[in-house]
Amino acid sequence: MSGPGQAAATWVAGVDGCRSGWFALLTAVPAGQQRPVRVIARRCAKFAEVLALPERPVVIAVDMPIGLLERPRPGGRDCDREARKRLGSPRASSVFTPPTRPGLAAAVYSEVAELNGTGLSKESFNILPKILELDQAISAALQNRVFEAHPELAFASLGGAPMRYSKKTLAGRRERTRLLRRAYGAAFKDPVRLRLEQGTANVGLDDILDAYALAELADRIRRGVAQRLPSGARPKRDRRGLRMEVWY
Repeated sequence: MSGPGQAAATWVAGVDGCRSGWFALLTAVPAGQQRPVRVIARRCAKFAEVLALPERPVVIAVDMPIGLLERPRPGGRDCDREARKRLGSPRASSVFTPPTRPGLAAAVYSEVAELNGTGLSKESFNILPKILELDQAISAALQNRVFEAHPELAFASLGGAPMRYSKKTLAGRRERTRLLRRAYGAAFKDPVRLRLEQGTANVGLDDILDAYALAELADRIRRGVAQRLPSGARPKRDRRGLRMEVWY
């Protein structure tokens, strides 16, 4: 970057799956500061494009499971169960149980129970292609740059408590937007305008709000002040050596 006060800025990114691929919200934070000075929105067809963004974000926080169980377990991974406990009702319902690694092979919903070892919510089944895509792109080494996160946990960290309203409601969008305006200051760009720029058929308003929260979390990860679940223990690794953890 160039310009007064921006030469030493570092880029981080919050990434959420969207209808047309992946929506990335990139923020530039100057050395020694905690508030971004610039925000850029990018829409990528494939996650590999996120990894190759020209801004080269040093930390990417993504709302998608990384590290999968081989066999089903009630409530999913340790980090999934702890995330629900931390959010409480009703926001805990936003934490879906990921598929098992064999379950990634399910092409139609009728195959889920046999391949996954148990049933799977429709919400989790609908994002199977993106979970598979990320799984193919990620490695244990890349987890030093790409971190699994959850938007509702990120918003809870921003606000000091889980959000009161669902992000699908007007009250929920306003609640989250207020927090983001406070966190981003003058760098904040109106989410409705960003959605119009990206195409309303491509990106949902909740995708943009979530990516904003994840980008703020990505910078906290970069600064070493974020936390992860499971808490108080080393996260388990899956068969591929991927850590099963969620940052907030």
